[in-house]
Amino acid sequence: MRIVAGSSRGISLKSLPGNETRPTSDKVKESLFNRIGPYFDGGVVVDLFGGSGSLALEALSRGADEAIVFEKNAKACTIIRANAEKSRLADRIHIERADAKSAVVVLRKQEKIVDYLFIDPPYAETKYYELAQKIAEADLLSNRAIVICEHDKKMSLPETFGLYQKSNCTVYGNSAISIYKK
Repeated sequence: MRIVAGSSRGISLKSLPGNETRPTSDKVKESLFNRIGPYFDGGVVVDLFGGSGSLALEALSRGADEAIVFEKNAKACTIIRANAEKSRLADRIHIERADAKSAVVVLRKQEKIVDYLFIDPPYAETKYYELAQKIAEADLLSNRAIVICEHDKKMSLPETFGLYQKSNCTVYGNSAISIYKK
């Protein structure tokens, strides 16, 4: 696993051993970012299930201003920090060692408006996709926000989250990525 493009292109990333986290493959990540915008002109990225930090670091490498990563596993937080330092992006990432359910409270407190929201929970935890609706209802998404949900290909996500409509759903092996835009 590595950063695919941008200022930190080619830097390899570590992840927790075993099945505790499920990093997005480089192929899927490259395809995803080609669809949502190969390079960014600023913006705030929020990754609700950080794992290795791969998605947030990819977005930062491609020009996002800052990233807020939620991860409740302490070992995963250590790996995210190490990956951020290795990729020279540590000054633009904030790691919240917290459950994703706390995102609305944390983002309000930090007065952050989200431009890119990544939701990739453990596949059995379907309740977490409802966080997109809660974040939208809390008015924490910018007018240009994109919500990206990675999920099992057999799972059908809703067509809308508030004003955000599913614009695309692409299957990669056993995974699918659904993209929502206003």
